[in-house]
Formats: sequence, structure tokens, C-alpha cells
Amino acid sequence: MTKLSVNINKIATLRNSRGGDVPNLLKVAKDIEEFGAQGITIHPRPDERHIRYQDARDLKNIVTTEYNIEGNPIKSFMDLVLEVKPTQVTLVPDAVDAITSNAGWDTIKHQSFLQEVIKEFQENNIRTSIFIDTDLKLIEAAAKTGADRIELYTEDFATQFDLGNKEIVKSYADAAVLAHDLGLGINAGHDLSLDNIKFFKQNIPNLAEVSIGHALIAESLYLGLENVVNMYLHKLQ
Repeated sequence: MTKLSVNINKIATLRNSRGGDVPNLLKVAKDIEEFGAQGITIHPRPDERHIRYQDARDLKNIVTTEYNIEGNPIKSFMDLVLEVKPTQVTLVPDAVDAITSNAGWDTIKHQSFLQEVIKEFQENNIRTSIFIDTDLKLIEAAAKTGADRIELYTEDFATQFDLGNKEIVKSYADAAVLAHDLGLGINAGHDLSLDNIKFFKQNIPNLAEVSIGHALIAESLYLGLENVVNMYLHKLQ
């Protein structure tokens, strides 16, 4: 079964909008795990507009499943991850002012940089994953960085799927096959939803984990958080 890691950034956004502690991020994380999710994901950004660096520290003592921290490996982010030591760090090439992740790594151009970063994390027993597009040359270069996994950037899949173009999934399947052959684990995330997750899962071999936040929280406004988590788990079986 593909694991479901729930990104709780949007819970932090809602909390921060009133300046207090409602909803309580730590309680929501615990509840999501109790509902059956196999992981919690956060993506702190330098401006701390949703997840704060202190949240990352506090969640370390709360999360009992897989704990995944995403972000651009600038010094402050690296220091945080090395302090917290989550299960997994997912490297994302975000610009400081990015609203959300909008591109994968150029693993050819940034190969030596990624090698250095990944080596440091792995020396601290932190599994590493690289956020990446489906270009096969980039997948091949990702394997040379020493990363444990890749995370396929699925925005294009989700957009095309909504337009009725299901053939788009083939490029993701091809990337997953190559990654697996090169010894890389396969994660995926960005704009995956209840509408498209089952089709994606059925067509991507060796899919280890999906990270879902925005859609899952939005769907929960209508259907309830516990119900939605279990709906995703059912579709990922």
C-alpha cells in the first residue's frame, strides 16, 4: 500500500490568520495519525507564513509515524532539519517568495550542491528525497546525487487529468520505472486529490508515498477530516 503523508501547512495558515492557537497544529497532527495516515509533512518557509520553525521542533515530539520536512536547503532550513532529525527531508528548490512549490530540481546543474547537502543529511540518518519533474535525464542525474528517493512533481498531471488527458500519466510512470531501476524510491505530490489519486496510484509502479495537503484540507471542509483521510487510504490500497 502506498503511504499517505498529510501536509498540514494549511492548518498552520488558518491558525496564523487569527494570531492564536486555534486550530491547534499539534492536536491536528495527532488526530490525522489516529485517523490512519502514515505520515505528517510540513514545509516551513523562511517567512514562516504558515509552518513556523518552532512548529517543526514541537512536532518532533508528537509525530509517531513518518515525519517529512520539505524545503529549500538554505542554511537556516538545513540547521533546522539537522536539529529535528525527521524521518525524511524532501529538498524543494523554492524561491523565497514562492506561494507554493512550482518546479523540480535541475539535478544536472545542481548535482554537486545536492550531493553535498544529501551527504550531510544521510550522515545524520535522515532519508533524503528530491522534488523533481519527469524528465528522464534529470531522474538519471538524481540517482547520482546519492538521494534515497525522488518526489515526482504532479501539478502537470493534475491539470491535464482535469482536462481529460489521462495519457499524461505515462510520463510519470516512465519516470517511476527508471527511478526504481536506478535504486531510487518513488514519492509524489502536488495537487493530488480525491478525484485523481486512485488513477495515479493505479498507473505508477512502486509508488511508496504521496504527500497531500491543500486538496485534502479543502475537501475536509465539506466531508470532514477523518472521513477524507480514510477516503484517501481506501483509494491508495
